[in-house]
Amino acid sequence: MHYDNFFATYLQHLKSEGRYRVFVNLERMVGKAPLALWHHDQIVEEVVVWCSNDYLALSQNPEVVEAMVAAAQTYGSGSGGTRNISGTSHPHVKLEQAIANFHRKEAGLLFSSGYVANEAAISTLASNLPGCIVLSDEKNHASMIQGIRNSRAEKYIFRHNDLADLEAKLKQLPQTQPKLIVFTAVYSMDGDRAPAAEICALAKQYNALTFIDEVHAVGMYGASGAGLSELLGIQDQVDIIQGNFAKGFGVIGGYITGNKNLVDFVRSAASGFIFTTSMPPATAVAILKSMELIENGQKLRAQFWQQVNYFKQQIAKTDLPYRESQGHIVPVVVGDAALCKEICDRLLYEDKIYIQPINYPTVPVGQERLRITITPAHTRDHIDQLLTALQRVYADYKLSKAA
Repeated sequence: MHYDNFFATYLQHLKSEGRYRVFVNLERMVGKAPLALWHHDQIVEEVVVWCSNDYLALSQNPEVVEAMVAAAQTYGSGSGGTRNISGTSHPHVKLEQAIANFHRKEAGLLFSSGYVANEAAISTLASNLPGCIVLSDEKNHASMIQGIRNSRAEKYIFRHNDLADLEAKLKQLPQTQPKLIVFTAVYSMDGDRAPAAEICALAKQYNALTFIDEVHAVGMYGASGAGLSELLGIQDQVDIIQGNFAKGFGVIGGYITGNKNLVDFVRSAASGFIFTTSMPPATAVAILKSMELIENGQKLRAQFWQQVNYFKQQIAKTDLPYRESQGHIVPVVVGDAALCKEICDRLLYEDKIYIQPINYPTVPVGQERLRITITPAHTRDHIDQLLTALQRVYADYKLSKAA
């Protein structure tokens, strides 16, 4: 085999379909969100970012930044190794207890990312519970899908948010057989929410464990920002709550929470935890500060939802082909990969608006889109300017609700 030809052919195939990902060279600036500096063609221009997962702009919060800098000067830049050998530090222990308290659980466990938390926890649980069957929402994240695949457990895929389909599948299984239902609080591509309370009720009825991914909900949902499960009052009914620190918290890393024995089991059996260098202690300290701001961040959340709701109200007055949702993420459909990239390029070059195209395999072919996220740092003027630009560009391609 000519290896380089294989790689080149693969990449050319992506390019021919309009799915080749091009990274825009951005320089984020503390205190300037949602603005960033765009480096291109030997010049630098200021752009407005509309696709960040730093939902509350906490990555630029001075208190979070100062906490990380001070901790790095105290603990150094790295952790020293895996948690099992030399990489457990006091900030790790404090953060695990804090995240357990945050979700009203007995224990927490840190991972290097939300992806690793999902993959490691799901694969470990499903592969070790004897004869475990995994029931997974069809729109779950790639990390959850990979965890199921790696477990080699038998799986049932239920239709998205379809309680009747989930129950029909549960009815086929013996009451005593181990079962794990995995689903997502807020789905990141459509912005819709899971019927989490109803799923938990079915799990109790049919003797199944529940695993909820709160990655796109922690920080923004619930009285203290603990996610959809807190908002719905079901934290005690969900067996495993998974989240990450890279979105609402504005830092990096992932976690799970649950009862003491379940979390200790994952800690003791998951290779994705055992053999991975732990997060730097300075990162853990920054997360603790961010968590403090979130738990006391009712005003910040109110500002966030005020801007989200304003955007939703204004886009509803247009003929843009957006998808309505209960959540904070708003997708605006294009339906073609190459065109999606072209629209994003036009917005960037003509309006200094930065949005990345969302194409397959992130979404199915034919559902390519722009995925817009609002932060408290966006003003109403920013939102009005975005909608004006979107309407102009979408009109040029005759893309509308009726199209």
